[in-house]
Amino acid sequence: MHRSAFTALLALALPCLVHGQDDLDKRLRDQQAQYDQLRQQEQALKKPIEETKLAIIRRDLKALGLPALAAGDQVIEHPGHMLVYSEAHEQPKWTAHIASTDLVTGNLARIDTFLMDPKVTTGSSTVEDYWNSGFDRGHLVPSADMRWSQEALAATYLYSNISPQRPEFNRGSWSDLEDWVRRTVRYGNERVFVVTGPVLRDGLPTMNNPGHKNEVRIPELFFKAVADLDGPDKKMIAFVMRNGVNEYPVISYAVPVDSVEKLTGLDLFPALDDATENALEAQRDPQAWYHAGDPFLGEVEPMKVPLPKGMFNTVQAKYQVGNTATICGTVVSTRRTAKANAIYLNLDRMHPDQVFYATVWDYNGPNFHYDPETALLHKKVCITGKVTLYDEIPRISVNNENEILLWDEIVK
Repeated sequence: MHRSAFTALLALALPCLVHGQDDLDKRLRDQQAQYDQLRQQEQALKKPIEETKLAIIRRDLKALGLPALAAGDQVIEHPGHMLVYSEAHEQPKWTAHIASTDLVTGNLARIDTFLMDPKVTTGSSTVEDYWNSGFDRGHLVPSADMRWSQEALAATYLYSNISPQRPEFNRGSWSDLEDWVRRTVRYGNERVFVVTGPVLRDGLPTMNNPGHKNEVRIPELFFKAVADLDGPDKKMIAFVMRNGVNEYPVISYAVPVDSVEKLTGLDLFPALDDATENALEAQRDPQAWYHAGDPFLGEVEPMKVPLPKGMFNTVQAKYQVGNTATICGTVVSTRRTAKANAIYLNLDRMHPDQVFYATVWDYNGPNFHYDPETALLHKKVCITGKVTLYDEIPRISVNNENEILLWDEIVK
C-alpha cells in the first residue's frame, strides 16, 4: 500500500480506536461504582443482621437453654452467651450459649484482651489471679464459637467466662471437645444449645500464686452438655473430663446429661416438658452426632479396660512399644497402597488420624485365606505382634492370619 494511502487510512481508524478505549474505561468505572455502592449497602446491613442474630440467640436461650436457677443466682447476659457467676469459687457456675452455623464462616481474629466483667456485681476474678499461677485461663464459652461477631467474641474474654484449667487440659482434650461440637454444627448444618461449667464443690483447692486478689478455686472436673433441639430428631449428649491429661478420644468421655445433673446438682434443661427432658437426658450416643463430610465419621470408642488375657486397647498400645503384645479394637478403615506394597488396618480411628494400625505386607498375602482389606473391615479384632513406632504412631506388622483373631471368638 502506498505510504500516503496508509497514513490516510490510519487517520480515519484512530478516532474509532480511541473511542472504543474510552467506552471500555467508562464501562469499568460504572461497574466499579456499582460494586462500591453494593459493598456500602452490604456493610450497612451487616451490623443490624448480626444484632438480630444475637437477639434471637438470647431469646432462644431464655426459652430453652438455661439451667434452673438456685436461690441467689443472677443470670448475666452478654451478646452471645449467658452465665451465672459463683462468687464462692470466683468463676462461672455455668455458661450457656448457642453454637450457631455462623461459626463456620466466622474469621475474626483472637482478641486475648482478658478483662474483668463489670456485670458481676461482686467482682469477677482478675488478671492477677491467673498471672504466674501455672494455670491457663480456660474459656467455657469458646471464643472460636463467636468469631462471627465482634461483640460476642469480646465477651468470651471476660473473666466471668474463665476457669483455671491445666495447660495440658485446656490445649489438649478440652480443645478437642470444643472442636467436636463445632464439627457437629458444621457438618450437621444445625445449631446446638451448649451448657458448660466446672464441677464445683466445697473444699476445692485455690490458686495461691503471688499477687492474686481472689480465692479462685481449682476444679477437678469440667462438663459440657450439648442439645440439638431444632431438628426433627432431637438429641442430647454430655461430656465430663478431668482437669488434666485425658488421653482417650473425646467420645470416650461421653455421658448422659442426667448423669451430669446428678454430679453437679444442676437441672440443665428445665424448660422442656418432663417426658421430652427425661428421654433426651438419658441419651448417650456419640455416633448420632456425626454427619457426612466429618473427617472423623466412622471413629469408635476404644474398648473398655481392663481387657481379658492381658490384652490392651489402642490407647494403651503406645505403652507397649518394643514389646510383643495383643492390641484390640475395631477396624474402622482399611487401605491398600501400591507404593508401600501393603494393606493398612486402622483400628478405632481412620487415617490420617489413626491411633494404632496394623500392616499386612503383600509378601505375606499368601499366609491369609481371605482378603484382610475387605474381610476385616468393621470387625472387632485382636492383633498380636511386636509393637513398633512409625511417625509416632504405634503399629504391628502382621505375618499371618493366626496373628489376627476376631473379638467374638475370644470372648465367647
